Amino acid sequence: MNMRDSNSLWILAWKRLRRNRGALIGLGILVVLVVLAVAAPLIAPMDPTVQVLEYAIKPAMFRGNVLYRTNPVHPDRPSIIAIESYRITGDSVEYTDLLGRTFRIHRSQLWGLSEHDWHAQPLYILGTDHFGRDVFSRLVYGARVALLVGLIAESLAIAIGILIGALAGYFRGWVDDALMWLTNVVWSFPTVLLVIALSVILGQGLWQTFVAIGLSSWVDIARIVRGQFLSLRQMEFVQAARALGFGSWRIMLRHMLPNTLGSIVVVGTAGFATAIILEASLSFLGLGIQPPTPSWGRMIQDGRGYLYVGEGLGLVLYPSIAIALAVYAINLFGDGLRDALDPQATLGSNK
Repeated sequence: MNMRDSNSLWILAWKRLRRNRGALIGLGILVVLVVLAVAAPLIAPMDPTVQVLEYAIKPAMFRGNVLYRTNPVHPDRPSIIAIESYRITGDSVEYTDLLGRTFRIHRSQLWGLSEHDWHAQPLYILGTDHFGRDVFSRLVYGARVALLVGLIAESLAIAIGILIGALAGYFRGWVDDALMWLTNVVWSFPTVLLVIALSVILGQGLWQTFVAIGLSSWVDIARIVRGQFLSLRQMEFVQAARALGFGSWRIMLRHMLPNTLGSIVVVGTAGFATAIILEASLSFLGLGIQPPTPSWGRMIQDGRGYLYVGEGLGLVLYPSIAIALAVYAINLFGDGLRDALDPQATLGSNK
């Protein structure tokens, strides 16, 4: 298959994808999630780590009333005082806190130069968690973590899977036997347990989560690439490349790998959704992304206890919906990609 034919097949696949309504819906949801993740500082109304303990477990659309005070410990981040009311008296501000107590503070101790700087009435669109943090802001920043983990972890898994599958499928013999033995050993462990084990070994944190999920998720890609390479190595264009004296790595990378990209893209898309679920599972168990970094799985864990007392339902419901929506969108898009990249369907649409 020459480059022109390859490009034509990709163009036909894109045309088929555009006619798939489910794939377009999934793609649209993914675009929204990517925009939320990239533009999180602009979309989120407040810092997802800022705590206002007086506003713990507030309902959706709760309107706060706060003063911002200079913070000598963190000069770039003000302290927050939750108030009932305030009034300006000369160079001071007299305010009443939520317990009805009255205090006075000099305006030089407040954040900024004007009343607009040091006073606000923040709207908590989805309410607050047990630390008084904005749930909506944490959801938005959680999308950034979920997509980043999915992208990096699955990229690592794809790289490992392609390398092992290509070597096994091209060289066969003892190389194939050794690499497939390794693949079967990894495959014999449940993925979740393997991820947990690697997380314990590597430690807890953002990059450790990337590596743990990536090292646990390459088996399916390796097996598919191996099968593709076993078939392609018998094709005439590969035999011609060998006859021309091309090296093994050039044949694999320049001639065989491009012909497996369709399958890799489909499997990688499914793996992206799996990586999001694994990250949420790790964070729920306390082994993944660590506080105060927002994570959908950690948000569910933090809000789980409040279900037993009949309040804070949104603390579990909102991140659960976010995970389900992201995985559903990726699966919709992946199904559309599978159909669009089906060689038989693509060739059929070309007739």
